[in-house]
Parts: sequence; structure tokens; C-alpha cells
Amino acid sequence: MVQPSPTQFKLIIIRTNIRSPCRMEVPDAPSLPLACALLAALPLSPVLAQGSADDSAVELDRITVSASTSRIPDSEAALPNTITIIDREQLQQQLAITQDVTQVLANLVPSFTPARQKMTNGGEALRGRKPLYLVDGVPQSTPLRAGGRDSHTIDPAMIERIEVIHGANSLQGLGASGGIINIITKRAPRGDGETFHDVTLAASSTLPHEDDATGWRGAYLFGTRSGAFDFVGGASYAHEGLYYDGNGNALPVDEVQGDLMDSQSWNLFAKGGWDIGPDRRLQLSLNRYQVEGDGDYSTVDGDAAAGIPATSAKGRPPMDPPRNLMTQAALDYTDRDLGGGYLQAQLYKADFEARYGASSWNAFWGPGSDSLMAQSQNVSKKLGAKLTWSRDGIGELPLRLTLGLDASRDETWQQLDGDTGESWYWVPKTVYTSVSPLLQAEYRIGPVLFTGGLRHERGKLDVDDYTTMPVYGSQPVEGGRPSTSETLPNFGMVWEASDALKLYASYSEGYTVADIGRVLRAINEPGKRVDSLVDLQPVVADNREVGLDYDDGRWIAHLAAYWSDSDLGSRLSYDPVTQVFNVARERTEIHGFEGNVAFRFSDAGRIGLAYARTRGRYDSDGDDRVDSNLPGTNIGPDRLTAFWTQVWAPRFDTRLQASHARDRDFDSSDDDFDGYTTVDLLGRYRLALGTLNIGIENLLDRQYITYYSQVRPPRNDTYTAGRGRVLTVGWSHRF
Repeated sequence: MVQPSPTQFKLIIIRTNIRSPCRMEVPDAPSLPLACALLAALPLSPVLAQGSADDSAVELDRITVSASTSRIPDSEAALPNTITIIDREQLQQQLAITQDVTQVLANLVPSFTPARQKMTNGGEALRGRKPLYLVDGVPQSTPLRAGGRDSHTIDPAMIERIEVIHGANSLQGLGASGGIINIITKRAPRGDGETFHDVTLAASSTLPHEDDATGWRGAYLFGTRSGAFDFVGGASYAHEGLYYDGNGNALPVDEVQGDLMDSQSWNLFAKGGWDIGPDRRLQLSLNRYQVEGDGDYSTVDGDAAAGIPATSAKGRPPMDPPRNLMTQAALDYTDRDLGGGYLQAQLYKADFEARYGASSWNAFWGPGSDSLMAQSQNVSKKLGAKLTWSRDGIGELPLRLTLGLDASRDETWQQLDGDTGESWYWVPKTVYTSVSPLLQAEYRIGPVLFTGGLRHERGKLDVDDYTTMPVYGSQPVEGGRPSTSETLPNFGMVWEASDALKLYASYSEGYTVADIGRVLRAINEPGKRVDSLVDLQPVVADNREVGLDYDDGRWIAHLAAYWSDSDLGSRLSYDPVTQVFNVARERTEIHGFEGNVAFRFSDAGRIGLAYARTRGRYDSDGDDRVDSNLPGTNIGPDRLTAFWTQVWAPRFDTRLQASHARDRDFDSSDDDFDGYTTVDLLGRYRLALGTLNIGIENLLDRQYITYYSQVRPPRNDTYTAGRGRVLTVGWSHRF
């Protein structure tokens, strides 16, 4: 079996352990001045840090980014970028206060936009661009028709950890213009003959209590290993009640885009493995997840101009409630000694359906005609394969080469169903096929590691002739098969200046498409051809980054500055007439920095602080020069997070965390943002049987309007406050 050299092994451990702190952790408001003072005492360069109080540099399997994320075994990533690892310990802490994966990301990754707290994640971004969501390396995102539902495809009870690579890259192919968020599922026990049963029960309610605000959930997982075979699988069920704001008013259900409150979800998960000898392994994983609104409440409009948020009242919206349904299967094969190298291969199939709530279409049949009540559904069917082979010590040099080949087919469409029983293809069936070889190299000279590689993306879009819906004039559109060919480079270096200090720099390019569905469905002029639509050209975003990591055992810090440009970017532009967002293709430039620092002041206590700032501009007049600020629907606010963890007794520990989104002014006064601060408290007490978890979200019961509601053009039905104080009590036990 091929092993990394000792120097590579050292680099992997140190850099991964430092980066895992980047997940940012947070003290509450009283601790914030102390954390700021600690930050000021540091040299100017280190500003960011991440990691839990019990991070260890000796558990290689725990702290190394998985091969399903990095494409390279035993490596942090193919590129020296900022990387956040939300490990099992941190994930369990955050799940004590929220079951929303995007809220977990927002709590721990300041460069991630504040979470919507809805079934939809439209408007959420990482470093101002959309990330690619994966589950065990299988893509969940639907870039052909980005419906904003890709972050809710698996129950958190099935998640072992989450790995985030910040910034555009092409490691996983189409869709990673903002980075990669790879969700790693639960694993079987390691030891032969070992078996476990995991039971989790929890309930939550607003404080003060409201009868319709109670939610509950339960999950059971079973894992076993016997000889060459292992298995882990389980089921979960959750019911969410109504959410309330800090003033005690019910939050409005998002009747169209979908909501996590007033909903039910269930998940069935299974993963079985067979070790075919000491170096080979075959693994099959299956996952089926559904979250669906109960439809018991309807929206009561607020007054956005007057700052009055919308609310909810008893009443069933028309037609069926919003729903997410994901069915996924993946077959993985690894060989640790094939041709002296490491082979990993994956075949996957993922079928995703995202149903949206009904809305009224005025003059659907043409000017002066009647309105139509209708709802749509996005459908995406993916079939793909990934093949990667990596070998160390090429030519007896400190050189590692990685060869890869990806092939995929993504068929996507959006269907509109009217209450009259008629149906239309709002977005026609669109098939994107691609074949992409890749080459990656790592070469070490003393304390310096050089990385570089190429990915060649060859893609073809296939759209048959179609006719737009009557509301667009029933325009006939000639289909086509436009193809693209892009070579995406990356290169970087890491310098181990000392045992504690590492410096790095990198350049990488990412590749995606610009929500083709929005372009195809909105054609309202005759004589259009798919082959001639400039808006179908790909989005190639680069990511230039420089940074440093520092870890001396007590202080852990990370600082990174980045620049990301797109010659032909993709910006969501709001149409006040149709009240929908369209795609604008313009040059965009985004830059910012991330920093975090953590200090272990005793064996039992730790504090930390993180800050992220993002700025973006676009070309509004077509002269190839950026001249306007990106609006808030495309980019997040500056964010500061902090934490304090303390072990008070062998059985009792707490975590206090705070998140502050700063005020921000945009070019239009309609989307200026008034910032807010929230504080959460988590406590854990180990009982004689199991563990009692208590979480209080928004401890100070702060009343605020969510970021997305403030920065999108004002609408009375979607002007939404954030959740008020919420108490969650849970019990978990492994036996």
C-alpha cells in the first residue's frame, strides 16, 4: 500500500488541523469585547481561527479532508485554499439549536450569507457566489435551473461532518463557482465485531411558549462491522411547528418558495461496505429524503415600506404545499495499490424533485385574459461517474501525480401545473452532458510544496424545439445543441515557514452555467434560437488567494485575502413587472478577506473570533468595466462571529456564540441593510444513560428583519422577521 512521505504527512496534518478552526465559533455579546481585545493583541496578519476545543493533530482520519471532496487521498485538498471542516463534535453542538444545515453553515462560516431559515436557499452564497453542494461527492445542486433547494436533501441525523472548500475551483466539475460544500454521511464502526445503536429525540418551542410552535424529531441509526463487511443505516422523522419572531408574532410561511416551519420530513439511509482484501473496498450507499409543508397556514401581508413584517394565519394555501424529494444511490470502489497508486471510482444516480407552491398568473393567456392559479416543479435527473488515480514518489522524486476522468449527464426541466388540470413545460427538457479529464501534481522542495493542475471541460447542451408558455406569448423557439470547451488551470504553493506558521498562495478557476432555465423560459420575442443565446455561455470564475495559518498549541489563526473575477458573470436582476428574477450576464469582480483566531486560555476553556468582508461590482453599461455594486441578493454582508466554550465539570460543558451582520449600503436605497446581532447558548450534560442537550437560539430574543428580506425589492408578502427565542431540548444515546 502506498503511503505519503513523512514530510507530506506532516504538512497534511498541520494544515488541516489549522484550517478546521476556520469554521468560526462565537461568544455572545458580553464576551465580544474580550475577544476583540485578544485579537488586537495579535500581530496584524493573523485574523481568523477555527476548531473545537478538543481538536487533535493525531487523528488523521478525523481531520483530513475526505477524498470525495479533494479528489486526492490523504490530502487536505488539491489546492491550498481556505478550508473549513465542521466535524462531528461541532455539528452535534449546532444541531442542539437548529436542524437547518444552512443555519449551521452561517453560524460557523462568516463568509457564508445569513441563512434564509426557509426551505429555499435562494440568495445564500459563499464569498458572493453559489457553492456546489455534494453528499459523499454526489452533486446535489441543479445549476441548469437553480431553484434554490440544494441545501435540503438529507436529514442532519445522517451527517458525520461537513467539508467546505472556499472559492471557485474545478475539483468537482460543474457548479463550484463559489466553492464546495461536501456533506459526509455517517460511517460504520471501525473495529471488527463492533456494533452501535444511536438514538436521538428532541423537541423545540418558542419562548415564551406558543401552542402551535412545538416541533419534535427522532432518529435511529444502526452500525455494525463483521469481518470484511460493514453497514450503517437508519431512519429519521421530524415535524416543525410555526416559527415566531422576537415580538411574539408568527413568521410568514413562504407559500411559493417553501418553508421549513409547518412541515414534516423523513429520511431513509443505508450504506454497506465490503473490504475485498486489505487494499480494495466496494461500497454502496442509498438515501431517500423528503421534506414537505403541511399547508396549515397562509401568509398575511405586512407593509415593507413601513417596516411591518408579514405574518401567518390559519388557512390552507391553494393546491399542493412545497416539497423537496431526493433519491440518491452511489457505488464506490477504492484500490489502494493499483499500479503503485490509489484508485477511487464512483458511479452515482440522483433524482431530485422540488415542488413550489401555487401563485396567481395575471393575464396568463395574453393581455386582458383571465388569471391562472398554478404551481411548478423542478426535476433534475443526474447520472455520472468519477475516476481518480493518484500515485506518490513518481520517478523517485517528491512528486505526486493525480489523473482523473469525470463523465456526467444532467437532465432538468420545470413543469407548470394549472388548477384547470393543464400542464406546460415552463423550462423545456434540457440535457447537459460532459466529459472532463483532469491532471493534478504536487511537488515538494524542502519546506515548500508546489501544486498545479488542469481540468478540461467538454460539455454539450441539448434542447429540442419548444414553445414558451402563453404568458410569454407562446413563442416558438428553435432548439439547438451548443457545446463548450474550457481548460481550467490551477496552481499554488505552501511554505512551511516554521512548525507553527504556514503561508500559501493559489490561483484556481471554477466553471458553471448561468441558470439556463431562467433564460429559456422567459423568451418573449419571436425568431429566437437556442444556439444564438449569449446568456447560455458558461460562467468561468477565477479565485486568487493568499493566506497564512498559525498554530502554536494555544493560539490558532487563519487569514486569507481573495479576488474572484468573471468576464461574463451571472447576476440575478429583478423585474418589477413580472416580480421574478432574471439572469443578467455581465462582467463581475468580487474581492474580500476572511480571518479567524482562537485562544485556549485553559484546559477547560476556549474563545474565538472570526470576520469576513466581501465586496463585489459589475458592469452595468456593457463597456467591460465594473461600475456598480452588486446588490444584496447576489452578495452577503460583512459578518463577525465569536464563541466561548467552557467545560465546567466532567459531565457538563457549554458554548456561547454570537453572530453580527454589519449594516451595509448598496447603490439603491431600496436594498440597504440594517445589521443585527444574535446570541445562542448551548449546554450539554452527560446523564447516567445518554446525554441531555439544551440549546437556546436567539437567547436575547432580538427582533430583526432577515438579510434577504431587507435587500430584495420590497414585497409585502415576503418581508420576513427572523426567529425569536427558541428552546430545544434533546436526548441522545449510543449503545
